[in-house]
Amino acid sequence: MNSDNKELFISHLCDAPREIVFRAWTDPRQLINWYAPDGCTIEFRAIDVTQGGNFHSCIHDPVHGECWIKGTYLEVVPNQKLVFTMVMSDENGNSVSSVKAGKSEDWPEEQVTTVTFESIGEQTKVSIHQTVSEEEAKKTGAYQGWIKMLNRLNLLLN
Repeated sequence: MNSDNKELFISHLCDAPREIVFRAWTDPRQLINWYAPDGCTIEFRAIDVTQGGNFHSCIHDPVHGECWIKGTYLEVVPNQKLVFTMVMSDENGNSVSSVKAGKSEDWPEEQVTTVTFESIGEQTKVSIHQTVSEEEAKKTGAYQGWIKMLNRLNLLLN
């Protein structure tokens, strides 16, 4: 990635205490209700939100089709932080190149996503940092997808 490109960073204020917001990020029953952009659904073939645990999921988009992703949780600090990898995959969990999955040549083969949770009164500031250029994320719709998902999360919490 060109060093001139700023990596993706998004902050969002959720109308719920930190423990409740963190649980929404780690409980598969809650994730299926918000962890996909508007008009899309998510399916988890596997999810183990523990340090060293893995996930394998698919966002089903009625316009763009399926987007399979797998990853590993590198760090899980309850109510404070999640760090996980994201790699494009097929439905069987085999890694596929980002280009083969429909991304541009500038899309990284593996991204690291760090999510932090900070209490601000009765609200929670969720900050997402991803090791992909913000410009590339905006071109592919990934940036907009995060915004939509965070809005869905906030609706779920109210």
